[in-house]
Amino acid sequence: MSATISEPLTTTAAWTAVCAYDDLLPERGVCALVDGRQVAVFRTFDGAVHALDNLDPFSGAYVLSRGIVGTRKGEPTVASPLHKQVFSLATGRCLDEQGVAVPVYAVRVSGGAVEVSLQG
Repeated sequence: MSATISEPLTTTAAWTAVCAYDDLLPERGVCALVDGRQVAVFRTFDGAVHALDNLDPFSGAYVLSRGIVGTRKGEPTVASPLHKQVFSLATGRCLDEQGVAVPVYAVRVSGGAVEVSLQG
């Protein structure tokens, strides 16, 4: 079950705090609204955080935050819950269909909060 966070906690410069790191469960996604854009945020078992666009380009639905987190050849991935295409959490590239990708956003942990930037 994915949590949805509809409003940012705080915004400083280009970074928006979306949730507490400890609230982001490993291998689960959450959806956060950052500057009007739906962003899927994930924490993997190794503790890394990733952020990419929540829009599934194959279905047109905002569902990637509800996808299945895994790995393919050591690369962290999320599989769309609708059509099961797999996207790299690191690059946004679809690993099943060449030429398809979703935007990836900068993400960091600062003071215990997960922060996302749509810039850079």
